[in-house]
Amino acid sequence: MGTAPFRVKTLNLNSVAQARLAVLLGVVLVTVACATGPVLGPPPEGAADARASALEFAFARDTFAFKNLIRARHPHEDGLYANYCFVLARGLRQFSQFARFDPALPRLDHAAYVALVRRVAARPPWEPALPEDARIVIPGYASLRELSQAEEAAVKEGLGGRFWTFVHWTNWRVTFWVTPAHQENVAREIVSELRAGRLVQLLITNWPKPELNHTVVAFESRDGATTLDFVVWDPNDPDAPGVITFDHRARRFAATRVYDTEPGVIRVFRMYYSRLL
Repeated sequence: MGTAPFRVKTLNLNSVAQARLAVLLGVVLVTVACATGPVLGPPPEGAADARASALEFAFARDTFAFKNLIRARHPHEDGLYANYCFVLARGLRQFSQFARFDPALPRLDHAAYVALVRRVAARPPWEPALPEDARIVIPGYASLRELSQAEEAAVKEGLGGRFWTFVHWTNWRVTFWVTPAHQENVAREIVSELRAGRLVQLLITNWPKPELNHTVVAFESRDGATTLDFVVWDPNDPDAPGVITFDHRARRFAATRVYDTEPGVIRVFRMYYSRLL
């Protein structure tokens, strides 16, 4: 009976240690390859074999001109813009939903563009897109590509830090094993969102392989006989679209063309589409 208090304290200490280890593991999972719960309820209306695309989205116009760098590929460089894939993917959606560009207006200074980008980045990406007359106006440039090329430093500063994207609780899903039915449901949801004209941010992973814990943004689907290709913008590759493929028969996704990733089976989750998920 005299050892009972000692046992209780041991359990509590173990619980604390386990919690700290879990948090550390979560950060490592996100940062190591950010080169890089299952969805409940019935699938949305529409099959996963439809062709669809986000309305009025153009890869060469509506994406960032700079890239998220892979720290492992630049081991001796300081000040890298690395491990910002979640910030950039979320930011792409926020500009698509809440900003408009007016090249006829005069250009602003660095601080003013930082403030405008911060206003855009402060909007939750799961909120509906604003009507044109209610959007945040970005003067002096015709597109996100032009703005981020000419005002790269201001855009990066305005988008903000990466810490909270590392520890967001939904990142734990990279450790989840999923069923074929779950992945089929994700494919259906992506198509449904694209049909509605919305970009779809995805968490993609092949963990426990320490290669891919990353995010991309789907903007188009292309239907084949037995597969469905999702064309994606990859924060690591501003020069060309990537592709992830859903196999109808196997009911699973594969990395077909994902930057610095070997083609192969991956798990896919939707990301930042509600206050909780």
